[in-house]
Amino acid sequence: MADLKYQPVSHNHEAFLKNANKRDDFRKAYEDLEEEYVLIREMLAARSKSGLTQEAVAKLMKTTKSAVSRLESAGKHAPSVTTLKKYAEAVGCHLEIRLVPIQPESDSIRDSKTRAA
Repeated sequence: MADLKYQPVSHNHEAFLKNANKRDDFRKAYEDLEEEYVLIREMLAARSKSGLTQEAVAKLMKTTKSAVSRLESAGKHAPSVTTLKKYAEAVGCHLEIRLVPIQPESDSIRDSKTRAA
């Protein structure tokens, strides 16, 4: 077998997003996940500020490092409010969940959504 040399591929994330955002399907999917990304960024910032490792947070939560890793990554995982509260307490925060009114829509859009429900 031939010797294969590792050659990393360069990646410019900003350029990738700029190009990908030209596609409607990508833009919609990205927007749908934006709230999740915001939460993950807040969690990572709180853990960083606390100076704790994932392992230390896991011990405080009485769970595993891999469970904390899943909490801190985007994906199919949907943690419970109780789990998020334990994480917040472990990193020295409290969990705040709010309902924020959406921006007013035109009457025709709102009426069509009401009829569909």
